[in-house]
Amino acid sequence: MYTLLGIVVIVIYAGGVWKFWQGFHRTNFERGFGNQLTLSLLWPVLVMANKSYRQNFTKALKGGR
Repeated sequence: MYTLLGIVVIVIYAGGVWKFWQGFHRTNFERGFGNQLTLSLLWPVLVMANKSYRQNFTKALKGGR
């Protein structure tokens, strides 16, 4: 049970990292490998804590403006 839950959480996290990384060019964030890596890896915390990041995350995932 816990193993399956752990796998699901890892898949969701990795999917978020991948989708945000791929759509990073649609955001208002400054381009740069370090910035892109940091913002991609910290997406769960930043989505919960920051409205501006949430809006940019949505842009990156869905391609919205």
